[in-house]
Amino acid sequence: MAMWNPWRGCRKYSDGCKFCYIHKGDSKRSVDTNLITKTKNFEYPIKKLKNGEYKLKSNQMVYLCFSTDFLIEEADSWREECWKIIKERQDLNFLFLTKRIDRFLDCIPTDWNDGYDNMIVGCTIENQRTANYRLNILKNLPIKHKNIICQPLIENIEIEKYLDDVELVVVGGESDYNARPLNYDWVLNIRKQCLNKNVNFEFRQCGTNFIKDNKLYKLNTKILCSQAKKANINFIAKSKA
Repeated sequence: MAMWNPWRGCRKYSDGCKFCYIHKGDSKRSVDTNLITKTKNFEYPIKKLKNGEYKLKSNQMVYLCFSTDFLIEEADSWREECWKIIKERQDLNFLFLTKRIDRFLDCIPTDWNDGYDNMIVGCTIENQRTANYRLNILKNLPIKHKNIICQPLIENIEIEKYLDDVELVVVGGESDYNARPLNYDWVLNIRKQCLNKNVNFEFRQCGTNFIKDNKLYKLNTKILCSQAKKANINFIAKSKA
């Protein structure tokens, strides 16, 4: 696993951004998150050692733009070079998440066709409104590997009709002292929808304010992921071959 942030900075975009950890962290350091800037690690995946080998070893998942949005408008002039890097490193798999899936067709390279084999796109949703809008777009896009990221999930949602051709659905809550609560029943409902459509499901993170069996729990940020794992409700889809 590797992280590649060719640029940094982001703008709050929708309901799920209310308690964005990037904005909170930057605020503590007096950094303006709304300023999108190119980073020194822009060419990270293709940097080489003295012997000519890539510094970044093969057969890894590269998490792309996890401190920003790969499809953000301010990065339009830089993205083409990123696509060239992704295409060059066919030995790596790249994953980016986006709330701006409606910009996707305006941001792909000319040789995209039906998608790159080594590119995974995660469409982030947080409520029924964003699910209906973004997933209606996602279902028609030429992407070989589609994920849906329901994080932070802030209400119960129905997405089963959007799950055709989706490889993975991830669910998680919000991490903030004032976080909007995550109800475990919502998590189980999405899991049921994934089982109905034989789609991989992962409960990745509880919420700081977590409701289970009608009881509200206040959880420490450090244990949100481990507590979700303890639920043991992840689902691996059966082979469709």
